[in-house]
Amino acid sequence: MMEQQEASEDAVMTRIGQAVMLLHGGDREEARNRFGALWSEIGEAGDPLHRCTLAHYMADTQDEPGDELIWDLRALAAVEGLSDDRLARHEAALAVRAFYPSLHLNLAADYVKLQRPGAARIHLDRARAATVALGDDGYGNGVRAAIDRLEGRLLGE
Repeated sequence: MMEQQEASEDAVMTRIGQAVMLLHGGDREEARNRFGALWSEIGEAGDPLHRCTLAHYMADTQDEPGDELIWDLRALAAVEGLSDDRLARHEAALAVRAFYPSLHLNLAADYVKLQRPGAARIHLDRARAATVALGDDGYGNGVRAAIDRLEGRLLGE
């Protein structure tokens, strides 16, 4: 039973990955359609890893900042229910706490787009505080640099 459950979880992550490839290839509409179909399948009560990953990428397919914010809030809500044990079944090297800098950075960027600098500042501060969970590698350095850039934009407004 457990092997069957893990295989189906891997299938969902594979399907999310396929839609991400469409998104990164420039087909936002098809990616959005696939993410929407997957969201309908897994729903608000589905696996937190699936919901977090899907909502995180679904936000990037949105045309309106308010819609992007809704999906980024869903990603943050989903990660709250994600355990390190569950994450390790997907990727042993990851820790849930390493998701927070990027999730809060995305929310800060959404609030900047929506001209809500106070809310942007709150999430930017949370993103920066959470960077202690990031490694000194390309990903971690990229997130820290993105936080610095957004802070510069926020201070310039």
